[in-house]
Amino acid sequence: MAARRKPAKKTKPAKKTNAKRKTAKTKASASSFIAGLDGDQRRDAKTLAKMMRTATGAPAKMWGPSIVGFGAKTIEYAGGRTDEWFRVGFAPRKGQLVLYIMPGFAAYKALLKKLGKHQTGKSCLYIKSLEDVDVDVLQELIEQSVA
Repeated sequence: MAARRKPAKKTKPAKKTNAKRKTAKTKASASSFIAGLDGDQRRDAKTLAKMMRTATGAPAKMWGPSIVGFGAKTIEYAGGRTDEWFRVGFAPRKGQLVLYIMPGFAAYKALLKKLGKHQTGKSCLYIKSLEDVDVDVLQELIEQSVA
């Protein structure tokens, strides 16, 4: 007769953080990343970096291989998981710029109407170029989202 095995003990998983996510803060140079961009994207990235640095008072940091973030905060989810994330940031993508506005856009409908050509996701603002938007309105949007 075969011996019965005891069932394996269930253990609680450790608290998860973003340490293994590719969007974790890195030691890469944001200035070098921006300098490596081509023409119009480099110009727009430099302008966005200045706007976001002004709004947050924080230096640019790389988050993963292609996101430039400013400031940091810890987010705790209902399940107890925590993540460190930037307060505002951007990523130059092929054919567009993605701006990360962490609180989302529900409170900014009036500003978005005045912004110019754009699309939004949950917390992402997509624009093709800064030439397509009113940069003063964009600065106000960034400042309000950080506040």
